Amino acid sequence: MYKQIPLSFPSFNGNESLYTRQAIDSGHLATYGAFIGKFERKLNTKLRTHESVVLNSGTSALHLAMVLMGIGPGDEVICQSFTFCASANPIVYLGAKPVFVDSESDTWNISPELLEDAILNRISNGKKPKAIVVVHLFGMPAKMNEILEISRKYNIPVLEDAAEAVGSVYEGEMCGTFGQIGVYSFNGNKIITTGGGGALISDDTNILQKARHLSTQAREDLPYYQHLEIGYNYKMNNLAAAVGLAQLEKLENQVKSRRAVNARYRELFKDIPGISFHTEPDSSQSNYWLTAILINSEILGFDAACLQKSLSRHGIESRYLWKPLHMQPVFADAQFYGGKTAQNLFENGLCLPSSADLKLEDQERILAVIKKELAKSFK
Repeated sequence: MYKQIPLSFPSFNGNESLYTRQAIDSGHLATYGAFIGKFERKLNTKLRTHESVVLNSGTSALHLAMVLMGIGPGDEVICQSFTFCASANPIVYLGAKPVFVDSESDTWNISPELLEDAILNRISNGKKPKAIVVVHLFGMPAKMNEILEISRKYNIPVLEDAAEAVGSVYEGEMCGTFGQIGVYSFNGNKIITTGGGGALISDDTNILQKARHLSTQAREDLPYYQHLEIGYNYKMNNLAAAVGLAQLEKLENQVKSRRAVNARYRELFKDIPGISFHTEPDSSQSNYWLTAILINSEILGFDAACLQKSLSRHGIESRYLWKPLHMQPVFADAQFYGGKTAQNLFENGLCLPSSADLKLEDQERILAVIKKELAKSFK
């Protein structure tokens, strides 16, 4: 029986037990309690420039952000195609239509050139997009300078999906802080976790006040329940915030550990032609939430699907890269601009185990599986 190696597993070696016990002892486990404010203030400190509202999921944060941006029925929203469905699903929640754009090959994120092509085409068709959803995929910062230049040129705001990029840096600033609104995820497999949770961030005080109001069912400040608009039950609970505060205290160490895992993979695989890595540009520092590789089957003699199955047989969890949203059946009718960059990444890529506490011996086991596949291919 093989020892199981998970894809991305949280570590609880800080103050998680202490803070959750304090939250339980306080009697405040739901959406009121001291740890919610403490978590927000600590997150604000880490961001250095923005402030936050912590919520019950990254998807909630995306949905609420789109509500705050005024997206509604009939609007079009440009969205990176190579991402998880949560980046686009809230567009549909609001009765709007996603317009998908392909990736560029450097960061694997939305292509600025194709983004501008899509905007010009939609404008020529009388449908100026209401917003641009940019994703920092697997923690890799997108080309924000070029994207923001296009955003300003056409006066279309950017919603920055940094769900996978907590702790990633672009030109010295934290990912998530470049758009009109940014969002994070603290899901169970993310670089820091609250079990399930997210955050909406902005430097616009009015946006933050409105987000806070809407996230608590839009209840008016009265001694009885009164609602002047539709709200949402999106606020983070105090118990989750207690876990999140402890996790956030060690964010820098978590990023350092994930980057070290990535560096060890590169060293272990350096003599294997046909494996290439998702690599950061000079302007960026990825948190390397997940280490992602591409498999050249012509060189290696096996493809990503074969390696995924072989790893699984040895108790090692890996995952295909995101299937592009324009290829998903639920978005079959959506507009798409681009070629096959995202499709090729999906067909040839794998995410490898990347937990912060992953040991060298675990990575050597993964290398051994790859070498076994190589030996079978070249008998």
